Amino acid sequence: MPTDCISYQNSGYFSPLMNDYLNQKTELQSLYHRFPTLENFEEQIEEKKSNFNDNGNSNSNDNLKRQTLVSVLKKQYAELTVSAETSNHIELLNQPNTFTITTGHQLNLFSGPLYFLYKIISTINLTTELKAKYPDYNFIPVYWMATEDHDFEEINYFSFKGKKFHWNRDSKGPVGRLSTEGLADFLEIYALEIGSSTNANTLKKLFEDSYLNHNNLADATRYLANALFGAHGLVILDADHQDLKRSFIPYIKDELLHQTSFKAVTETIEKIKDYSIQVNPREINLFYIEDDLRERIIFENNIYKVNHTKIEFTETEILALLESNPEKFSPNVIMRPLYQEVILPNLCYIGGGGEIAYWFELKSFFAAAKVTFPTLLLRNSVLLATEKQNKKADKLNLTWSDLFSKQAALVNRITQKLSEFPIDFSEQKEALKKQFEALLELANHTDKSFLGAVKAQEVKQTKGLETLEKRLLIAQKRKFHDELQRIIDLQNELFPNQSLQERQANFSEFYLENGEHLISQLMNQLKPLEQNFNIITLGI
Repeated sequence: MPTDCISYQNSGYFSPLMNDYLNQKTELQSLYHRFPTLENFEEQIEEKKSNFNDNGNSNSNDNLKRQTLVSVLKKQYAELTVSAETSNHIELLNQPNTFTITTGHQLNLFSGPLYFLYKIISTINLTTELKAKYPDYNFIPVYWMATEDHDFEEINYFSFKGKKFHWNRDSKGPVGRLSTEGLADFLEIYALEIGSSTNANTLKKLFEDSYLNHNNLADATRYLANALFGAHGLVILDADHQDLKRSFIPYIKDELLHQTSFKAVTETIEKIKDYSIQVNPREINLFYIEDDLRERIIFENNIYKVNHTKIEFTETEILALLESNPEKFSPNVIMRPLYQEVILPNLCYIGGGGEIAYWFELKSFFAAAKVTFPTLLLRNSVLLATEKQNKKADKLNLTWSDLFSKQAALVNRITQKLSEFPIDFSEQKEALKKQFEALLELANHTDKSFLGAVKAQEVKQTKGLETLEKRLLIAQKRKFHDELQRIIDLQNELFPNQSLQERQANFSEFYLENGEHLISQLMNQLKPLEQNFNIITLGI
């Protein structure tokens, strides 16, 4: 194959908004702070250094927030075997010259789709690049676990070689607090599918140690991510914690009383209405949570109510609850980014296209809250291929650009290339068009009532040519069926369900064949600041 990457913009899998961002279109510059280049991090560091405190107060607040963060992390890691790299990173968070690079992800069962790995590796590798560029500072990779989400249907499965493995149970509250009971039966079914090779046994033990030896989904996911990336110094944070929420009280209070986020985000959405809007704000962008409950807080008739329940508060009562139990308040997708940037000394958020799109809606909200807006970086995207698949593509004379094409367009293009004569009737259509232009001119100078008949005949003959063109294409597809089928089969292997592999397959499918080399190869090859969709041939 002639290349091992394709630009995001040319891949065909990113939205117009993302493509315009990557092209640094002038119209979008008000939606983000600094474009992610190595040089632009210098100003980001200086700004975050001076603003990482509570509403501009003294730096003692910065120290308090760092101490709280470190204290919570140590409690959360208390039952884990912690690598020297991660332990050192947690301690470094106490230092004023230490900053984080953060990615976030749902608590998908057994990590969910492949891009879980790519998010975290992008984050780790960016901290390495920043340390080389700015050696006077420390940069810590953080995985923010989305423990407060409550949409269990989004995370209760993963796919292995085209088969979906579902965890069927009820869940109503924040998923991080959900019991892992029942996953032993799940493991039995999965274990039968992967066999008994050395790598298969490693996967089974990893699943068992993660999910059967931990009581809830947050602890299980922390164990899994630590097992995969602890050696690289990844710090894993569960922000569903009273001490961390206490730092966020002023912003929760403002949301309850003034609905600042709704006003600011609604104004921003109006500016980008020509693009697809990722999320729409509520009047109050907070949930009330308990172990088995996460429901929206709504304000009606001067009373704060918890949706779908009988729980309600006066203003005095809800503010008193906020002071005594801030952990009962959970930010939604609009407020969560602000919460992250308030409690972390963070420089950059790394996410997928959908995530970056909703961050674009938040810039004016951050300005109103007087919190530094982070640099936004599109995570690495990867297509994993085998040597055998590479050889097939070479034999079929396919480029990566071909394989990234939509299947119908690819098949049509290859059919035309294989055909001994042109299937494209553009010349004939153009000649026909000129003939009818002459006829229309003639009709204009003679009997204008003749115009309608000429136009109708033009439409009829043009449609006739198009029908012949389609029939000829179908006939040629039948003729080249075997070769076209090989192309379709290869593309379906690389793009399951005609979608991105990284959104379909679980890492275990590739770990089964490659073991630990899978992660080490990804670590070595992914460059987070390069705007390329990487094609990685495994085993090389």
